[in-house]
Amino acid sequence: MPSCNTNCIVKPLSKGFHKLGLFVGKQPWVFLVLPLVLSGGLGGGFYFLGEREASDIEDQFTPTNGQAKTEREYVKTYFPHSDEFSQLRLNTEGTYASLIVFSYSNNDLLSKDLFQKVIDLDNKVRNITTELTGSTYADLCANTNGTCTSNAVLDIVSKADNTSIEYPLHRGVFLGSTIGGVTLKPNSKAIQSAKAVRLFYFLKDAKTEMDESENGAWLQAFIKTFSEEIPVDMISVSHFTSISREEEFERNSKTVIPLFSITYVLAISISIASCLRLDCVRNKVWVALAGVLSAGLAVLTSFGLLLFCGMPFSMPVASAPFLILGIGVDDMFIMISCWQRTRVHDKMEDRMAETYEEAAVSITITTLTNVLAFYIGLLTPFRSVQSFCTYTGTAILFCYIYNITFFGACLALNGRREKGNRHWLTFRKVETPNEYEKSNACSVGGAYDPQTGAEEEMPINFFFKKYYGPFLTNIWTKVFVVFLYAGYLAGSIYGCFQMEEGIQLKNLAPDDSYVVSYYDNEDRYFSYYGPFVMLVIKDENFQYWEKSARENLDMCLKEFESSDFVAKNMTISWLDSYEQTGLNISDKNEFMRNLPTFLNISGFYRDVNISSGKILASRLFIPSINITTTIDEKNMLNFFRHTASTCGQNMDLLVYHPAFIYFDQYAVIVSNTIQNILAATVVMLVISLLLIPHPVCSLWVTFAIASVIVGVAGFMALWDVNLDSISMINLVICIGFSVDFSAHISYAFVSSSKKTPDEKAIDALYNLGYPIIQGAVSTVAGVVVLSAAKSYIFRTFFKIMFLVILFGAAHGLVFIPVFLTFFGVCGSSVEEEKPLREHVDTPGVQPVRAATRNTTQ
Repeated sequence: MPSCNTNCIVKPLSKGFHKLGLFVGKQPWVFLVLPLVLSGGLGGGFYFLGEREASDIEDQFTPTNGQAKTEREYVKTYFPHSDEFSQLRLNTEGTYASLIVFSYSNNDLLSKDLFQKVIDLDNKVRNITTELTGSTYADLCANTNGTCTSNAVLDIVSKADNTSIEYPLHRGVFLGSTIGGVTLKPNSKAIQSAKAVRLFYFLKDAKTEMDESENGAWLQAFIKTFSEEIPVDMISVSHFTSISREEEFERNSKTVIPLFSITYVLAISISIASCLRLDCVRNKVWVALAGVLSAGLAVLTSFGLLLFCGMPFSMPVASAPFLILGIGVDDMFIMISCWQRTRVHDKMEDRMAETYEEAAVSITITTLTNVLAFYIGLLTPFRSVQSFCTYTGTAILFCYIYNITFFGACLALNGRREKGNRHWLTFRKVETPNEYEKSNACSVGGAYDPQTGAEEEMPINFFFKKYYGPFLTNIWTKVFVVFLYAGYLAGSIYGCFQMEEGIQLKNLAPDDSYVVSYYDNEDRYFSYYGPFVMLVIKDENFQYWEKSARENLDMCLKEFESSDFVAKNMTISWLDSYEQTGLNISDKNEFMRNLPTFLNISGFYRDVNISSGKILASRLFIPSINITTTIDEKNMLNFFRHTASTCGQNMDLLVYHPAFIYFDQYAVIVSNTIQNILAATVVMLVISLLLIPHPVCSLWVTFAIASVIVGVAGFMALWDVNLDSISMINLVICIGFSVDFSAHISYAFVSSSKKTPDEKAIDALYNLGYPIIQGAVSTVAGVVVLSAAKSYIFRTFFKIMFLVILFGAAHGLVFIPVFLTFFGVCGSSVEEEKPLREHVDTPGVQPVRAATRNTTQ
């Protein structure tokens, strides 16, 4: 007999839903109209969609508590922007446009003829004007020594003639980020040929809204100019600006709008196909349409409510309706399944009460697990994940509410039509020859079972009982399943070790975006030399004039240079330059008296913060190299921070670069994923123990959660999906689905009244096999069109959801039934007359019913 805990929770719920079903059956129009009015009112929140769209990539896809953001504030405080522009010393990315010019024929781009084309492109950029004021680059450019900051590479190559250009440093100018695809002369640092040149056009900092508007207008004109076909022989051009990522990121969501209409048509088609009956009275076409409409209303209401409340709408949220549609259709199948099990000649109100008593508790369990899984995602420090979880979790909640109100009302009205024996399409009354024979003359397949008074079950249920179940419990099949699972587990674990972390910025733009082309060419030609990282000495008491202190700092720099991530002998240090002046810097007074003059003459005045005759902070610049993959970015960040915290004695160091803002995701993504998975797993187990309290079930729920998560994580890595803020929440989602599949199939097994383990497995598959397939197909159908999206984010959502459903269904239909048979008869203490299985389901799974009705009307 079920434990007291189960009775205390499930029985009151069942009674409450019994009364609700009775009320909905008596007053269906109330429950039909109120959700429509609520949806219409809250749907007005979409008016604010434009205001709520969150397109700031840094805000949405980097940790809110990232260490680099704290470091940036320190750098801004002690090394503020100067009117004299220096790209090296920017504490943000700056406002800029950029071109990568490359020779598609692999000819030397520095040759006189080809390089003249680069100069022509530079002139074209300088002639770009804004539409309103006609401002040019000369009017808006960042200044150095009173003139526009120029691309030094143009001057160097133009004036080089027969003079060799050294690489990567030419007369103190770093060319590693502006000349790419370089081939050096044998045994020399001189360039023999180069395949690409990168040009930067930085604009001055906007001090007013008008400045910001003008900067934006010029950048838009730049994008427009180079988005058009530029006829230049022998070379190709990729362009990019500091506003490009956000603009293309916003365009991403628009690419899935046509796909949603396709999904809606697909959901309607699958729903109708699943609900079609040959009986022209008991056909469920209108009910199927109502189920899809109910899911759509849930999205409209929940999204509108959150938009009214000011919740930011992050772009990944655009994928949520696809999932909601699948889940809503699943719940609809459950309700219809329970309705079909009621006696057709009972009063419509009684049939509704019985349907609610069984189905509503079932979808309550799955809704609870899924909603909690999403809301646990709010623990993450990524705003994009928080936004996605809030919208999706709330939509699932409304989907549940609308299923037991709006859809229930539609089911009741359809029940009235059936009770009146009216045709599903014409609504004309159909004559019934005999009450206990076929329900109407147009019925071909039979309307209901005369023995039970319920509508007849689908033939596929008997397929699982007569064919699939016996096949799966065959000894040789079991052996094959064990080897199959071993292969699945081995592939999953292997994939986990191949996983890369972090989202690449180019993946935030559509596949056909010019941003992708720019990043690809940047990786192709300019990936060897990375950014110059600031090494900030924060210690106000650091004795720069003491030889021992300088030696200590030198040892620290050598420790940095010992890494493969740091270029040798290229560190930019004001202190080294000061030492080379020949001045007496070993005396504190001499050191401090001569320092301001030196800093002004040398240009290092922006690297030392002096106040009241005291150095508050200073900075050096360490060049990085070999940063080609996300793994390199992670390892480089960890190396720099670890070295800064451990090297030297009595030094307080800080390392920073604007790119670290994005690299910070590597520092938290794994720990946050594990934290969310553990939290969600604990919550799911508590729910399972309370609502399905059987020790064997708890064991298999734990097993299935771990197995499915490992499988999804491993195979998503093999499917070129990184562990990032997009995929992280999907791993949490898979916990809810794995609970749905595993808990109910294992409980159906242990609750079966059959004698042997094989018979229990067959009985569980008979009751749950078709509903698992039905739910899996409908959920995948909800997201399958995202596989055609031109966006990494939406394709990732499809890939992970597909893996979740595939592996979850495989565990429910193949692995768990076989593994359960290895444990012998699990001595069920559940009474056959009151099986808890009546109250459980999988996504789209009809509640399992062990006892048959002994009475008919």
